[in-house]
Amino acid sequence: MTTLPSILGIEAACLSAWPAVGTVHDGAWIWRFAHGYSKRSNSFQSLDPEDDDEAERRIAYLAGLSTSHGIEPVFRVTPLAGPRVIDALNRAGWAAFDESCVLVMDLEGIEFEPAGDVRFFEPTDPRWYRAQSTLSQSTGKTVETLKILLGLIAPEARGVVVYAPDGSPAAAALAVNSGGIGVYLNVISDKTKRRQGYGAAVMRAALNWTKENGARAAAIQVTSDNEPAIRLYESLGFVEQYRYHYRRPA
Repeated sequence: MTTLPSILGIEAACLSAWPAVGTVHDGAWIWRFAHGYSKRSNSFQSLDPEDDDEAERRIAYLAGLSTSHGIEPVFRVTPLAGPRVIDALNRAGWAAFDESCVLVMDLEGIEFEPAGDVRFFEPTDPRWYRAQSTLSQSTGKTVETLKILLGLIAPEARGVVVYAPDGSPAAAALAVNSGGIGVYLNVISDKTKRRQGYGAAVMRAALNWTKENGARAAAIQVTSDNEPAIRLYESLGFVEQYRYHYRRPA
């Protein structure tokens, strides 16, 4: 049985799987910028609970950097944020919002039977990002930023699309093998075709692909109030390992 990755291992895998346009490192803290596309790529966080000295100064510095780049200052609070970081955020009145669960699973011995019309694409292939953008109803500017970020993904990755019988995309996901951890992003299904198994089909295909390409464990992040998605992932074998949330100035 594979030992499930640590919180740091998961965070590092997810940061690598979903890049940013710009990054700044301050010790074990990292600030990321991606023109406002997704909070994960437009926030800052600490990756070491021991590195929590001068928290007020560092928060102010990285918040100012965010503002100067035209994005809202946002701190991503994971279990890796040290106590002095939490205390500084509390004293400054930074409000919590958008809690998410991080679910993990061991891929050893897991193999799902393929179902439906499933196709795999390079992440930058228009057939994938157009399908994903159509399902998410993204605007033109958002699609352009997505294209930039997809081109920056360094680990091996595939865009996965499940098609309905009429040839339209019914569900899509991005699968990344990030240092032996399968990370799954931008998972979405057609709102008019839900409860028809397309979301499960795209996740099974994504899990199979990452395992076949060397991943030993899997991790996915989902907002804690998205109960249908959590039930789906748990039915596939995922279990919750930890939670995180965001903070912003009140």
